[in-house]
Amino acid sequence: MKGANRMTRRGFIKQASAMTAGAPFVMAASGAHSAGRSNPYNIAVLSTAHTHTRGFMGNLASHDDRQAIYVWDDVTDRGQRYADEFDAPFEPDLDTVIEDPDVDAFIICSENTRHLPLLEAAIPTGKPVFCEKPLVTTTEDLEVVENLLETYETPLLCAYFQPFSGTMQAIQAKVRDEIFGDVTRVNARNAHHAAYGRWFDDPDVAWFTDPELAGGGAFMDMGTHAVHLVATLFGEVDEVWANIRNETGIYPDVDDYGVATLRFKSGVLGRVEAAWTQTGGIGGLEIVGSGGSVWNTPDGYRQGGPEIDQGPVEEAEPVPDRVERLIAILRGELEEEALERDLEATKEAVRIMEAAYESSETGAWTTVPR
Repeated sequence: MKGANRMTRRGFIKQASAMTAGAPFVMAASGAHSAGRSNPYNIAVLSTAHTHTRGFMGNLASHDDRQAIYVWDDVTDRGQRYADEFDAPFEPDLDTVIEDPDVDAFIICSENTRHLPLLEAAIPTGKPVFCEKPLVTTTEDLEVVENLLETYETPLLCAYFQPFSGTMQAIQAKVRDEIFGDVTRVNARNAHHAAYGRWFDDPDVAWFTDPELAGGGAFMDMGTHAVHLVATLFGEVDEVWANIRNETGIYPDVDDYGVATLRFKSGVLGRVEAAWTQTGGIGGLEIVGSGGSVWNTPDGYRQGGPEIDQGPVEEAEPVPDRVERLIAILRGELEEEALERDLEATKEAVRIMEAAYESSETGAWTTVPR
């Protein structure tokens, strides 16, 4: 099969939060992006550096309608091991992979600061590209990606998943419909105990603790998820203040904790917390408004307030994420507008993260670059 065809207080929030809630999956199919085909979609995996690679390749291996047609890695031994584990061909020459017309889409799982060269190689093909998070680690790199996307109408998605769950889809709809009234603040925590658990002692993932390869530590790794979620809900951020630091000394070259305060253009005040040092407590999202709030509990999300009866948040229909989102694009099942809105939140996350790290260095409020 030949290669695939190229393919913005209340009012502001209502517009921004419409990002994916309730969006039907109706992206027009053309060429290789079509449903009902009998042969599997051919996915090329570019690098196996990320700890999530195994899950992504497991997804490809466990479905009849998709397969890893190539594994490429600049670390030959690592790539070959993943290829062998999932019975996929290893190809050491990147050009061979990029230029093969039988490839339908790409998955990029390289070290964070090495995303850009692979994006520069894959985006000009016009075939869908699924890239690990963060998309890139600097706004300088982001500008390169944006310029590429202006030239090539390539579907691009990142490995974020939090906004797409049934619960978050329901919460997005409530924000959009002003169920919480005038929203004044949002808090999000995404954290685990990776430092204390010494998760990155494994040589394959030790790069997470190398600032030259990771672009940051826990705040880059975990904070980007929380930032993407609140950007999905509330749109652009004007200013950031952050304290990003190393608390344990276990992986001393990078941060293992960070907290950032965000001033959204809408007037909402946000707080994002991320860590590899979280040994208890609860993570997730909290939204506070004049009419009510929503918060996480060990039993799931609840809502309540002056204008809302207290009770559990009833889930909406979830939206495909990660590999399933990539496959939805190939099948022609994803609305183009939904993909573009998510890409805007993905790009906003890069800008916010850069401002947060700069603020932590200077100790001052930092304007988010545009």
